Amino acid sequence: MKQNKISILFLALALIGLVSCGNTKSNEESTDAVSTESESKVAPSVVLNANLASEEELTQIGLTADMIQQVMENRPFITMNDFDALVPADMNKEELYKSIFVPFNLNTTAEGDFKMIPGVGDKMAHEFEEYRPYTSIAQFRREIGKYVDDAEVKRYESYVFVPVELNSASEDDIKALPGLSDKMVHEFLEYRPYDNMDRFYKEIGKYVDEKELDRLARLVYINNQ
Repeated sequence: MKQNKISILFLALALIGLVSCGNTKSNEESTDAVSTESESKVAPSVVLNANLASEEELTQIGLTADMIQQVMENRPFITMNDFDALVPADMNKEELYKSIFVPFNLNTTAEGDFKMIPGVGDKMAHEFEEYRPYTSIAQFRREIGKYVDDAEVKRYESYVFVPVELNSASEDDIKALPGLSDKMVHEFLEYRPYDNMDRFYKEIGKYVDEKELDRLARLVYINNQ
């Protein structure tokens, strides 16, 4: 009788152990699944605007002190071609431009120059040019979204912009311009209507220096001019 009680006790302990092991395994699998999912959600890399990046940011992407000095002295770069001319010929531009760029004007950039954008080949460069003129970044998203997924369209937006008509552009379209703070968006709107670009230079020139004003001027236009 005593032996039977001992056998039953060992059987009960064994069953408890199996359940415990099963739960532990299940918990480990659950933890692994969460960990894997977390690892798969890697934050997208940020493409710095060469006209706005700080010295610290330029250092973090691996630029030498000499090149950082050249960037700081020569900006703002009116076009990506100006920045590209500064990059040493022996540097891997494909890799560099994954981290830093001067956004292209979608309506004026030569088709071949679009291929400076990492991952853009002949076909996509042609599609960028094919849908001109672009009237908004929303149009770009719609047209290029026929060929690539939303994430890739979003990536492309780090490399391009659509100039806006100063007097009619929506606030969202102005915000989509590269390198505009909320304060500057407000100032763009505040001085409407603009009769001509001279007025733009006069009013916005109260807040930025001449070089920055030239950079901002390439982002906008006025329909009656």
